[in-house]
Amino acid sequence: MIPNVLAERYASSATQAIWSAEGRIVLEREFWIAVMKAQRDLGLDIPAEAIAAYEKAKDSVDPGSIMARERITRHDVKARIEEFNDLAGHEHIHKGLTSRDLTENVEQLQVFRSLEVIRDKTVATLKRLRIRSEQWADVVITARTHNVAAQPTTLGKRIAMFGEELLGAFHALEDVIARYPVRGLKGAVGTQMDQLSLFEGDAAKVAELEKKVVSHLGIPAVWMNVGQVYPRSLDFRVVSVLTDLASGPSSFSKTLRLMAGHETASEGFAPGQTGSSAMPHKMNSRSCERVNGFHVILKGYLAMAGGLAGDQWNEGDVSCSVVRRVMLPDAFFALDGLFETFLTILDQMDAYPAVIAKENAHYLPFLMTTTIMMEAVKAGVGRETAHKAIKEHAVATVNDLRVGKTTVNNLVERLAGDDRIPLTGEQLAAIVAEGESNAGAARAQVAAFAAAVSTIEAAHPQAAAYAPGSIL
Repeated sequence: MIPNVLAERYASSATQAIWSAEGRIVLEREFWIAVMKAQRDLGLDIPAEAIAAYEKAKDSVDPGSIMARERITRHDVKARIEEFNDLAGHEHIHKGLTSRDLTENVEQLQVFRSLEVIRDKTVATLKRLRIRSEQWADVVITARTHNVAAQPTTLGKRIAMFGEELLGAFHALEDVIARYPVRGLKGAVGTQMDQLSLFEGDAAKVAELEKKVVSHLGIPAVWMNVGQVYPRSLDFRVVSVLTDLASGPSSFSKTLRLMAGHETASEGFAPGQTGSSAMPHKMNSRSCERVNGFHVILKGYLAMAGGLAGDQWNEGDVSCSVVRRVMLPDAFFALDGLFETFLTILDQMDAYPAVIAKENAHYLPFLMTTTIMMEAVKAGVGRETAHKAIKEHAVATVNDLRVGKTTVNNLVERLAGDDRIPLTGEQLAAIVAEGESNAGAARAQVAAFAAAVSTIEAAHPQAAAYAPGSIL
């Protein structure tokens, strides 16, 4: 068999189990049994010994036998019905059901359980982002916009920045989980006609049957007006939130790759790890690169989900089937693998204060130019005049450093000698010195992020304690 690389190489065993062929078949059989039990409770003639026989046979899964049947029937659900009936020695499953009563609900159960797995890993990731942001809350670094040195920030603030992006996606995920609706037992076109026929037109019993089945699934809401299939915009909503969840970690990982290039931080390097087969010195950010790759994959699945949303014919068709069979499991495999990788990065990453301090010393006078400009304005000079003067000297200093005319950033001395800047050399030096520890409101912002995450950790203690498996 050709392997699914996302599932076998990257995803955790928990997510693999939900989407495996064997796992799917067992979920379907549990669903059939739940329907039979509910139908029997509501008066249908289904012998208890038949239900017991199905329960005994539930875990006897032979995908090869089922596939052999499907080659004859050309219908996957019919093949699985025949297989389960033969194993149990009865023919009581699937009464009053259409294929979509089975497949839609079971697929939605897989999605819902996968969302719960992802929620737990998001909590664990937020916890580690909180820990790292607090660990480095006071480490002043050179912040960059357009990848160019801008102003001072702290490493903790930078981590909290991406952490808060993930926090927003977590709240969106919670909303999707809390409002996620299952199709329920609606029949061929959504009218529940066959179930009403089974129960002699007793709408109350049909409603109770659906209630029992939805309770078995454990999903919080149910569609009322739906056709043969539930709207594929729901799949778009799910894959959207998965892509949203990947965005903060992906930006963090891209930034950590840039920091590694400057040797201010790294994702860690395991004993025995090789960065390059040709260049022995290299310690590449290969796990961060993997996270970025997973995000690209998820955006591809999001495009697929977008192609299905709003494309339903009447009460439904099966043109979406081939897309969803790839898109849904693989989107979860990709995000699961992303979190396994990202959790490992957060556990193993490191920062290098000596290199950070050297970078700060080189850039600090530039980083404080906005503060110098504000102090000059407060001393009475016009803002644009101050801006022009500071820009002239800053550009000249940069050019001299680039060509080797000077090896020391002497912007302060240049500004002190310019009559357009009404600040003394001592005042300018004090502003720059303050920048060594002043990163604005960064520390308070980190504290706010940490407090928000701590609340989530307290609500999900088991998830917060999750540790990733070993990654390749």
